[in-house]
Amino acid sequence: MGDWRADPTFAMCRALADGADLASFVGGPFDIRAVVATIGPGTFDGTVLDDLPWGNFPHGKKAREAVRLLLTGDRCARNAMDVLIGMCADDSRAAVSLAVPFLIRIATDPYHRHRADALGGLAGPARARHFGVASREELLLHRSGPQHDDYGVEVTGYPAGWSVAAARTAITAGAPVLLPLLNAFDPAMRIDASYVLATADDLARTVRSAFATRFLKEQDPMTRAALVLATAETTRAHSHRPDTMWIRELWQDQAQAPEVRLAAAIGWLCLTDEPAPDALHTTVDTLATEERAHAMAVLPWMAAAGGSEPGLLCCVRRMLHPQEPEPSDDPWA
Repeated sequence: MGDWRADPTFAMCRALADGADLASFVGGPFDIRAVVATIGPGTFDGTVLDDLPWGNFPHGKKAREAVRLLLTGDRCARNAMDVLIGMCADDSRAAVSLAVPFLIRIATDPYHRHRADALGGLAGPARARHFGVASREELLLHRSGPQHDDYGVEVTGYPAGWSVAAARTAITAGAPVLLPLLNAFDPAMRIDASYVLATADDLARTVRSAFATRFLKEQDPMTRAALVLATAETTRAHSHRPDTMWIRELWQDQAQAPEVRLAAAIGWLCLTDEPAPDALHTTVDTLATEERAHAMAVLPWMAAAGGSEPGLLCCVRRMLHPQEPEPSDDPWA
């Protein structure tokens, strides 16, 4: 394997490491946001795939070949989605952000063999610095800014905020075709659709309206909990007091399923600076059992928040019992 420092795909990262001004790359061929913006709707064939400058981004050629394999729909292509998910897990999202429009096409194709896999990994490049995050200050937070600098840099040196912004822009553009997946037959797909759509820009509240509409119809408690967390995340990015009040009412409503009340409690804590009332403490401490916490790990937010303990319990401890010590990963401790 050659030296990555001599690889042309790392040209921008090397320049930044040498002191170049990030602003000098804005809108250029190494700005993943600008490149993703050039992909028009409905133009996702192999020709477009090869015309895109994958080589300008770290591990871009690997991402391109993974997308090419996924587009074929072959049985063996499922492993290609694991490649893209692995790149995000390794903190290298730029090229995966370029794959997002293609993944949206696959996820929304009712006949595609790997649509569920594509949907399940679609939110990966649209999120960063979220694993192990379980505090009121940071859970459900979209770190936005003029250059999205608050995300820092990826392991390659590429600005992580640019990757996240590009993926979210693509998801926002694809929202009209993604929204029907909230009504998919499979609850897992409905949960994943909620997780993906929660990253979209929802200034017009179109996405949150769809969440609310689906919530009224939804019978599966875990999917209802996902819709609550998705609404809370979108509301944290675009504040809307009625949504915050609705979420507060949900955790107070004893007629709601425990999973819904817990999701609402976590969501409400992330939307307000108010001290947690005694009633919320009682509700959460009563409902957040070990068994339920493990069950709620099917929610991507809770899966990401977890570590040595289930995500729900981690959120409860950090948000409501910050005086408690972090659990140790040391088996000999």
